[in-house]
Amino acid sequence: MEGRLPERDRPWVMRTYAGHSSATASNALFRRNLDKGQTGLSVAFDLPTQTGYDPDHPLAAGEVGRVGVPISHLGDMRALFDGIPLAEANTSMTINATAMWLLALYVVAAEERGAAGAELSGTTQNDIVKEYLSRGTHIFPPGPSLRLTTDMIAWTVANVPRWNPINVCSYHLQEAGATPVQEVGFALATAVAVLDAVRDSGQLSAERMGDVVARMSFFVNSGVRFVEEMAKMRAFVALWDEITASRYQIDDPRQRRLRYGVQVNSLGLTEAQPENNVQRIVLEMLGVTLSRSARARAVQLPAWNEALGLPRPWDQQWSLRMQQVLALESDLLDYPDLFDGSPVVSALVDSIVAGARRELEAIERLGGVVAAVDSGYLKAELVASLAERRRRIESGDEVVVGVNRYVDTEPSPLTTTGADHVELVDPAVEAQAAAAVREWRDARDQAAAAAALAGLRREAAGTGNLMPATIACARAGVTTGEWAGVLREVFGEYRAPTGLSAAHAGGADHSMVEVRERVLRTAADLGGGRLRLLVGKPGLDGHSNGAEQIAVRARDAGFEVIYQGIRLTPEEIVAAAVEEDVDLVGLSVLSGSHLAAVPAVLDGLRAAGRADLPVVVGGIIPPADADKLRAAGVARVYTPKDYALTAIVDDLVEVIRTANALT
Repeated sequence: MEGRLPERDRPWVMRTYAGHSSATASNALFRRNLDKGQTGLSVAFDLPTQTGYDPDHPLAAGEVGRVGVPISHLGDMRALFDGIPLAEANTSMTINATAMWLLALYVVAAEERGAAGAELSGTTQNDIVKEYLSRGTHIFPPGPSLRLTTDMIAWTVANVPRWNPINVCSYHLQEAGATPVQEVGFALATAVAVLDAVRDSGQLSAERMGDVVARMSFFVNSGVRFVEEMAKMRAFVALWDEITASRYQIDDPRQRRLRYGVQVNSLGLTEAQPENNVQRIVLEMLGVTLSRSARARAVQLPAWNEALGLPRPWDQQWSLRMQQVLALESDLLDYPDLFDGSPVVSALVDSIVAGARRELEAIERLGGVVAAVDSGYLKAELVASLAERRRRIESGDEVVVGVNRYVDTEPSPLTTTGADHVELVDPAVEAQAAAAVREWRDARDQAAAAAALAGLRREAAGTGNLMPATIACARAGVTTGEWAGVLREVFGEYRAPTGLSAAHAGGADHSMVEVRERVLRTAADLGGGRLRLLVGKPGLDGHSNGAEQIAVRARDAGFEVIYQGIRLTPEEIVAAAVEEDVDLVGLSVLSGSHLAAVPAVLDGLRAAGRADLPVVVGGIIPPADADKLRAAGVARVYTPKDYALTAIVDDLVEVIRTANALT
């Protein structure tokens, strides 16, 4: 057939994002996935590991093993990869603030099994900028965080040359509201900041910058508008090539090639009619595979039921099979790029390139991406963009099948078995992990651990590369919480801007006018002033998009909103509720820790003499758990199917009226 290439394009690396409960359980899951044809590993870590706490720390309560695997020390890393040949593996680790620590554990575990650093291949996500904007697992201020990233890059280029020490993430920016233009522009601004920091650190010669650029990778999102997503990636490729050639004088086009992996849009999956998520996932995969010149080199797909809870191994297998059918059964890989010469695609690419350039210029004028984070500019732009997207969905201008159109449905055989359609984490996991980490600390060489931590503290207070001291800590049996604890002492912690000040929900429709009238009337009935809503994020869950959108909509409806950001203790939430004399507390929990975090807040309010204060909860909460929360005293439970924010705000007013016996 004319047009057929003599060789097919090679398939991309196929992964599933996996890990939960314990290192041993996750190892078994990894082995099963590899046996099914998965060609790379993608490790999900739990929130205590991501935010630098051991399982026995009070802030880890309810979070251990929930959204990933707990890794507290070298013994856990050994167990996680037991029986998996690390010299042959391609391992991606979704880890950011503690990326240096997890890489050190991985390198030492590999060395113990005879795998030298030069043999290891894989990726640490290690993009801290997007943590300030979306995922919320940052620990340290931007300056020290960028230092950790810089030190990792310099060390890996010299010692683990096949490793990608950073995966600049536009994925989470899209989930936080970014348009294609913002996604490309903000991500490239982060990459520029990192490359500038490495270049200016003096740790590598100018001749090695090509090696640094060649090991930079990206992690992108692909939404259901797959034609636009494909054009976005072609724009990404063109701009990255331009920036690395002009700004960093990289002459080798192979080093300038955009190397990226992808997870398609998990937050676009729906709780309502979840079977529709299957076709969404396939379409989203096409956006990053159709165009050969901008094709992903690694793909991981979510499971159809991620909006319902933790996927089972069978659900992950289904997503892996989608990749295998496309790559191995279809003729996609047989041909050159299908879109070269298309005027439609060229115009769309040019538009995204031009818009992304404007974003880059705006960020440069602010002083670079770190200054744009500190000023709140980037976060405010994302919150506003997501508010506009939510407005379009609620108005019906943007259709979501099964949610705001064609909502009538037959019962799904996929979900009629109740809680069996998601994986359930054994509550005993947390106690077992806490006991295990205490046992590990007791059994190690205490003098060696103390000396390693002292060395880390000394290096952190200076200017040297922190990777060697971190490797020494890993070898000495130091734990995740101890490593991060030392750096907290030296660097301090950071609370990122919330981005709410400049965001609005857009034009008011008739329903919003009615809600505003109810807010004013209820405030008058209660004696004047404004209704006050406390939006709280208890625990370590940093996914704040939903909480921020509720806060924006409630404020636009006339509430005074108190939102102090992410990662608050129940005690802090209770104290704020009492001090601010609020009328309602709204809690947002997406990590699965709701059965621990929410009762702790309720107990705290009772102890503070405010048992009368109504509490509502939003998150990914199975029906059985929602019943338990209501039985414990929660007034309302909202889940992803409750997409109409104005209706939710109206219901919040009703909760306040009921709690205060207003007719």
